[in-house]
Amino acid sequence: MKKGINVWSFPDHMSIADCIATAKDAGFEGIELSLNENGPLSLESGEQEIADIRKLAEDAGIALTSLASGLYWSYSMTSADPAKREKAQDIVKKQLETAAILGVDTILVIPGAVGVDFIPGSEVVPYDQAYDLALEAIAKLAVPAKSAGVSIGIENVWNKFLLSPLELRQFIDAAGSNYVGAYFDVGNVVYAGYPEHWIRILNKRIKKVHFKDYRRESGGLSGFVDLLAGDVNYPEVVKALEEIGYDDFVIGEMIPSYKHHGKQIIYNTSASMSAILGRS
Repeated sequence: MKKGINVWSFPDHMSIADCIATAKDAGFEGIELSLNENGPLSLESGEQEIADIRKLAEDAGIALTSLASGLYWSYSMTSADPAKREKAQDIVKKQLETAAILGVDTILVIPGAVGVDFIPGSEVVPYDQAYDLALEAIAKLAVPAKSAGVSIGIENVWNKFLLSPLELRQFIDAAGSNYVGAYFDVGNVVYAGYPEHWIRILNKRIKKVHFKDYRRESGGLSGFVDLLAGDVNYPEVVKALEEIGYDDFVIGEMIPSYKHHGKQIIYNTSASMSAILGRS
């Protein structure tokens, strides 16, 4: 498995170029960028601007692993508002187009939400309605995904939706496309389950993997801690990934970053990931 880092792990003030350079210096083989609403890599970016970012990574000698986006918290494919649902699908299409230009094979997609506790006033959608709306949208989006040659990775997040590995497996299979799979986040399931179980159940459906850690006794968002400081059984996680033949990138996603000396989390995460992967 190869070692990557998500761009959200870096201090907000750092440019994409600085993030790439720091990731390389810290010993990462890849970096995951994010599509934003505006800025240098965004819904507004043209083909040349995106290609220039790809060249930045190529010149630095680091791979672009995948393409995330946090926009689905604002624009949900399960919203009662048709305009928001349409906007969310347009974001997926732009993300697919951008990923193809960047040369990455997977995008991170949040397929919707039943509710989101950490966003005040978040819309609450009936579970069965959310499932039907999300599945309809993802099955439709599998067509442009195939055309772009880029997979849609459905991430397991704190959205009160697709709450078990059996349900996520069923959802992916119902979408009916090899271009729809799981973007599995190890840390996000620890509050209610065991990531090694999810890995074995999702199996070959897993397109990409996020590494995080979580301390159950803390609860809430404050439970997310540095790698190896929480309750993730990383020896079992690595064993499960090896069992299913996963040999792609595992990508550290460290949120929030440190309040002071923010770049240090990148180096600490790199060292911890090397230990997890048996490189130290």
